[in-house]
Amino acid sequence: MTVTTTLPGVRTAVKTAPVVRRRRLGPGKPIKFGAAIGPVLLLVVWSIGSATGWIDQRVLSAPWTVVTTTGELISDGRLQSNLWTSSQRALVGLGLGIVLGVVLALISGLSRLGEAILDGPIQIKRAIPSLALLPLLILWLGIGESMKVVTILLGVFVPIYIHTHNGLRTIDSKYVELAQTVGLSQREFIRRVVLPGALPGFLLGLRFAVTGAWLSLVVVEQINATSGIGYMMELARTYGQTDIIIVGLVLYGALGLLSDGAVRLIQRRALTWRRTLAS
Repeated sequence: MTVTTTLPGVRTAVKTAPVVRRRRLGPGKPIKFGAAIGPVLLLVVWSIGSATGWIDQRVLSAPWTVVTTTGELISDGRLQSNLWTSSQRALVGLGLGIVLGVVLALISGLSRLGEAILDGPIQIKRAIPSLALLPLLILWLGIGESMKVVTILLGVFVPIYIHTHNGLRTIDSKYVELAQTVGLSQREFIRRVVLPGALPGFLLGLRFAVTGAWLSLVVVEQINATSGIGYMMELARTYGQTDIIIVGLVLYGALGLLSDGAVRLIQRRALTWRRTLAS
């Protein structure tokens, strides 16, 4: 590229380097309402399949049938009552699992002795699905609310522990050295260095935990329950009411999607200081 400049009595040509436009690497700019595109496309395919007869109504009820059934369940109060019961179970199990996972991660992450005692058994539990423990939990706790809450807790605390522990152990050692240099106490070290450093790992674990809570809830509510979304679905299976089963599945999926979206929103707000590929 040549640029011509004119000075009083002098005309010169200066060559400059060509302007090269670099292609942006990475996923690109965020898409507005991008999280809704996948579910909407799934709904469109479902609707087209039902309208054209590709999907048998006896196998999978049409979306408009599910909407009508949902309205009927809301009008007679069954949906609200069962949803409230399921939400209580999930929130109690999730809350207890988060507390247990964080406490164990702190003990194991900040103490070699704690890690030697705790990490091995938790890794063993990680390899055993929580649902495989149901026969033992039923023998120990019966079929009441305690068994259901403990099953959800077991599905929650492991991802919280794993990711929080990993976040603790990956804190840059220079921050630990700085804390020692300025003379921070153990409590101040935990508050100013450990907890902020482990926050990204904890929030990632929380995303897995909320999903695990709903997955565990689906199963435990179909074991001699007398209320809840799973109980409503099991009762519908007995009477061959496919539309009510689909309502329950859609509700579980919506609750899981909304829960994950809430955690992702918290993640973005809490980690604004961190620049990543998704930023």
